[in-house]
Amino acid sequence: MIENIMRHIENGEKPMVAAYKGAGEIGFTIVSLTVSLIAVFIPLLFMTGIVGRLFREFALTLTIAVLTSMVIALTLTPMMSARLLRAAPHGKQAPWYARLTEAPLNALTDFYRVTLDIVLRFRKMTLIVAALTLVLTVLLYLAIPKGFLPDQDTGFLTVDTVTAPDVSFERMKALQNSVEDVIRKDPDVLGIGSVVGTSTTNATLNAGHFALTLKPKNERRASAVEIMQRLTTAARKIPGIYTTFQIVQDIQIGTARSSTQYQYVLVGLDRQGFSEWAKKLTAELKQDNRLSHVSSDIQEDGNAVKINIDRVIAGRLGVTMQALNDTLYDAFGQRQVSTIYGQSNQYRVVLEVDPKYQANLGALGSIFVPGNAISSSTGGNATTGLSSASTGGATSSAISAVPAVGQGRGAQVPFSSFATIERTIAPLAVNHVQQYPAATISFDAAPGVSLDAAVQAIADANARIGLPASIVGSFTGAAAEFNASLKSQPLLILAAVITIYIILGVLYESFIHPITILSTLPSAGIGALLALLLFGMEFSFIALIGVILLIGIVKKNAIIMIDFAIDAQRQHGMAPAEAIREACLLRFRPIMMTTVAALLGALPLVIGHGPGSELRIPLGVTIIGGLLLSQLLTLYTTPVIYLAMEGVKARVENYMGWTGEEQASGPSAETGGAG
Repeated sequence: MIENIMRHIENGEKPMVAAYKGAGEIGFTIVSLTVSLIAVFIPLLFMTGIVGRLFREFALTLTIAVLTSMVIALTLTPMMSARLLRAAPHGKQAPWYARLTEAPLNALTDFYRVTLDIVLRFRKMTLIVAALTLVLTVLLYLAIPKGFLPDQDTGFLTVDTVTAPDVSFERMKALQNSVEDVIRKDPDVLGIGSVVGTSTTNATLNAGHFALTLKPKNERRASAVEIMQRLTTAARKIPGIYTTFQIVQDIQIGTARSSTQYQYVLVGLDRQGFSEWAKKLTAELKQDNRLSHVSSDIQEDGNAVKINIDRVIAGRLGVTMQALNDTLYDAFGQRQVSTIYGQSNQYRVVLEVDPKYQANLGALGSIFVPGNAISSSTGGNATTGLSSASTGGATSSAISAVPAVGQGRGAQVPFSSFATIERTIAPLAVNHVQQYPAATISFDAAPGVSLDAAVQAIADANARIGLPASIVGSFTGAAAEFNASLKSQPLLILAAVITIYIILGVLYESFIHPITILSTLPSAGIGALLALLLFGMEFSFIALIGVILLIGIVKKNAIIMIDFAIDAQRQHGMAPAEAIREACLLRFRPIMMTTVAALLGALPLVIGHGPGSELRIPLGVTIIGGLLLSQLLTLYTTPVIYLAMEGVKARVENYMGWTGEEQASGPSAETGGAG
C-alpha cells in the first residue's frame, strides 16, 4: 500500500489524491492476499488429535492477526500516508540514505527487466522448468526423512534402570547407588533425584528411576545429547544393571511411563503363546540397526513362592483362609497399625516380623496361625516359634496345636503343619489392554535415523517373523500421533490448495488464473525441503507448519502480478504479454520488499539458540529456504504460466464460441477479475 501511494506521489500527484488512487489500485489485491491466506488455515481447523489442537490455536491466531492487518492496511495506512508522505522538494536531491538504497534497487530492476525479456522469449523451456519443479518437489517429499517433533535440549534428563527379575531390594539399591555415583561425577550435572522400588514411577521391584538437572546451556559446552551419550557409555560399564537415558521434552504426547521415547503395543488372546511372540519380536527388533534401546515390559522370570494348603488339615485345626491371609500380611505386608503424633512430626507404626526373617524363605515355616477361632480386627498374631517342626516341608498331620501364651483366642498352629512351600517363577507384572494380555515394546530411533525409518523397521520385523493375525500391534503416544500426521500430511496440503483455488476462483471469477497463482507453490516446497536437507533436519510437524505458512506467503507474488495484469487487460486494453510484462516490472519492488520483510521476520527463528530453540529452528529454515527459491523462480515462471493460461483461455473461448465483447460485458470487467 505505502509503495503504491509513494509511487504516485513521486509521479507528481498530491498526497491525498495519491492515497485515494493508490488505495483503489491495491485494495482488491490486499483483500485477495488476505482471504487466500486465511483459506490456507481453514482445513487446519478440522484436524483431530493432538496435532489438530496445536494447529487450531496456530490457525486462529494467524487468522485474527491477518484480518487485523488487512483492516489497518485498508484504512489507517492510506490515511497516514496522505498526511505524512511527501515527495522530495523540486530541484533537491533525496536524502543520502534514500540514494544509498535506490541505486541498488534500480540496478536490480534493470537486471530483472533484461532477464525477464530473455525468459519470455523461451517460454517452452521455462514451462519445462516449472514442471520439473513440481516433479522434484514430490520426489523430495517422498525421500526426505520424516519425524514428529525435533528433540529439544531442555536441560532435564530422565534415567530408567532395570536389573534381573529376581533381584532383591538391597541388591537393587546398591546397583542404583553405583549408577548415581557415576552420574554425579559428570561436571555438567547440576542435581539428581533417585527412586528405587515399586511405586508410581517404577512398575516392578527391579526397576529404578533418576531425574537429572543439567547446568544451564550457557554454562556448559556439551549439548544434552552429548551429555546423554557420555553418561550412557559410563553407566553401561556397571555390571548387573541396564540404564536408558532420555531427554525431557516440552511437548509430551504420550501419558504412559516408558524408558524410551516411542512405544509399540502388542495385544493378543492367549497369554502363553502371546508372550512367546512378543519375546520373538523384541529379539528381532534388537538386531535392527535402525532402532536403539529396544526393551519389553514382559518379565516372566521373577521369584515366586507357591503355598500349597491342605484344606482338610487346616479345617481340622480350625485355621481359616482369612486368618492365614491376615497373618502373612502382618508378617510381610507392612501393615500400619497405629500413628504416633509428636509435637512437630507423626510416626507410622508398622507391624512386621524381624527383618532377618524376611529374607529367609524358611521363616515361613516358623509362622504360627491362630486356630479354633476367628481372628480379630488386626488378623492373627504373627509370631515365630524357635521349636517349629520344619521350615520348608510339611510336618505330620497329627501335630497338636500349641496354645498361644497369654492369649485366649485358641491355639496357635504352626504354618508347616498344614501347608507346603514351593519355590517357582512368575511374571513380575501382567499387563492388559481392555482385558486382553498386552506387551509394550519400547524403542528409540538410532542416532541419525528418522522416525519414519524406525516405524518401517517395526513393520519389516513383523513381516520377517510372521506375526499371526490373532496378535494386533499398534503404536502409542508420539509414534501413534506421528503415524496419524504422516497419513494426513498430503491430504492437509491438498485441502489447503483446493480451498485456495476455490477462494481465488470466486475472487477473480476465473477457472484459469487461480492455477497460475498456485503454480508458485512447488518452488516454495522444493526450497523448503532442500533447506531441511542442507541443515540435516527431518521433515517434522514444525516443518509442516512452515510449509503451510509458505503456501499462504509465496502466492502473494503471483497475486500482485496477476491482479495488475488482469486490470491492465480489462481497463487499458493491453495484450496479455504486454500486460504481464508491465505488471512484473511495476510490481517488482513491492514483491522484493515483502519478501525481504518475511525473510527478516523468520531470521530470528534460525539464529536464536536459547531454551526450546530446537522447536523454532526448523520453522525458520523452512520459511527462509522456501522464500529464497520461490522468489528466484516465480519472478520468471509466473509470467510465462500466465501467458500459457491465457492461451488456454483463448482456445476454450474459441471452442465455445464466446467473444471478447461478451466476456468484457460480464461483472468481472467491473471488478478487474478474469473471465
